[in-house]
Amino acid sequence: MKTADDLGLLLERLARVLQNEAHAEGLKPTQWEALRYLSRANRFSRTPSGVTAYLGMTKGTVSQTLNALERKGLIGKRSDPQDRRQVALTLTAKGRRLLARDPIEALLRGTANLSAAQKETLTGGLHRLLAETLRRRGSRPFGLCRTCRHFSAGDPTGSPHRCRLLEVPLTEEDGGLICAEQEAA
Repeated sequence: MKTADDLGLLLERLARVLQNEAHAEGLKPTQWEALRYLSRANRFSRTPSGVTAYLGMTKGTVSQTLNALERKGLIGKRSDPQDRRQVALTLTAKGRRLLARDPIEALLRGTANLSAAQKETLTGGLHRLLAETLRRRGSRPFGLCRTCRHFSAGDPTGSPHRCRLLEVPLTEEDGGLICAEQEAA
């Protein structure tokens, strides 16, 4: 079998295993993905439009997903104080507790037997594959804030960092979270 064929079959099989695992705790796979996104997104990206862009789904599907998560008490919604048209999403304590039992952790435990070099090679290859796939689809990459061209170390207000795009101070935590506005440096 060709290496590319083998890779495609392995990725398909792994995706199916993950999909099956993702029905844990009474959630649907998309609901798990939304929770994971919200746990890793910065404060500017925890919005319905951020979730929609990240998941690459329709607004209607994401709206239904977010409503289900809110009914289950896993997320909260509130109007953004700076822009009442925007909705800010937050994980509730119940949502954070559920993420501690995330079924994807079983997959990650399976990487424990890989060497550091194997993990680095696998991670690098998957990053490149994802970046190419997103580029072909015309989707945004959602990278880490600190790897963005708009990220600046230091801020005149005394904060550790600044977003030059949004002209706002950033915390150390912000720098390590994913951002919907991220553009590679």
